[in-house]
Amino acid sequence: MTLATYAIDSEKSKGRLYVDFKQINRSAFQRDRDRIIHSSAFRRLDGKTQVFAYHEGENYRTRLTHSIEVAQITRTICKNLNLNEELGEAIALAHDLGHPPFGHAGERGLKNVLNEFGGFDHNVHSLKIVTQLEVHYPQFAGLNLSWEVLEGIVKHNGPINIIYDKYLKEFNQIFDLELNHYPSLEAQVASISDDIAYNNHDIDDGFRAGFFTIEELRQLPFIDRIIINFEKDYPNCDDNVKMYAITRNLISGMVFDILENSKLNLEKFDIKTFEDVQKHGGFLIDFSNDMKEFLKDLKAFLKARFYSHTKVTRMDMKSQKVVEDLFGIFMKDTNLLPAKERNKIAQFDKNEVKIADIIAEYIAEMTDLACLNEHEKLFNLYTRF
Repeated sequence: MTLATYAIDSEKSKGRLYVDFKQINRSAFQRDRDRIIHSSAFRRLDGKTQVFAYHEGENYRTRLTHSIEVAQITRTICKNLNLNEELGEAIALAHDLGHPPFGHAGERGLKNVLNEFGGFDHNVHSLKIVTQLEVHYPQFAGLNLSWEVLEGIVKHNGPINIIYDKYLKEFNQIFDLELNHYPSLEAQVASISDDIAYNNHDIDDGFRAGFFTIEELRQLPFIDRIIINFEKDYPNCDDNVKMYAITRNLISGMVFDILENSKLNLEKFDIKTFEDVQKHGGFLIDFSNDMKEFLKDLKAFLKARFYSHTKVTRMDMKSQKVVEDLFGIFMKDTNLLPAKERNKIAQFDKNEVKIADIIAEYIAEMTDLACLNEHEKLFNLYTRF
């Protein structure tokens, strides 16, 4: 496939932080994708919450299945816009590597306890994982990914004009990710594919959890039209099959909307090069205004019927508390940590910021079950050590 002039050509990549070998049978971004897939952090996503805690049921989405869905949608959109599919896929697969256990509830917990130590941001933690914490090679720490993939990981939600995070600031001084510019179109595709994936799988997961019915979903005219058309051809299907039809058609409708609207944007603003993308004053890959109105209504529906459901809010409260409890007890007594973390802390004497950072790394890498088990061991006096 011939790439568009504003797409990122792997042969013209800005390179890697460390000199690395070049392969003739895989492009730079293919190698990045493969390194991400083979990382420990990627495998751990299988045990991390999307909305439902991992132990709530094996059929709900996890961070891993979510990332795979995002990558699949990203490749579809990139292909149809003549963008670099391999770059988009690598960014999509890596975009949630930095999420702690229990999804957004776990992140809120870490943000709360780390507020006085510099805070916590899962996008920056994703960068830290792929540039420091994953150690696979004798020559360097991290995965040594291409500049374009690192840029997409950090900036897929947009430019960063004020750098609050110390690690991001230090890394950017070594390897300038041009944080105040808009990200590549491939990163923008990964970002909007994230929205498509989570909106649709949250509809599916919420329905299968019994939080709302097909009939209640029909309050949304866009979904009602999908069901009406489906029932004309298949009037006797059960609700589970209807739900697959709803999400399948919703995803297709959103993808087509993005393709049509984004092509208009690229033409309207005369986008020719990656530099044009960087300096444009907003996202070029975007939904139409009509689709944005539908998504506004959909998100309001999900907030009322799913995210605010008693079962979810109670689960979130408990999950956040588990994370906060663990951080608090480890800060109070670092001897409770495993030997690996204690050895790291020993290098920094009484530097509380560094100690807090090491404890946060330890907690953030846990799966939901690992975090629950650690909490059980430390706070339940009747549990074996």
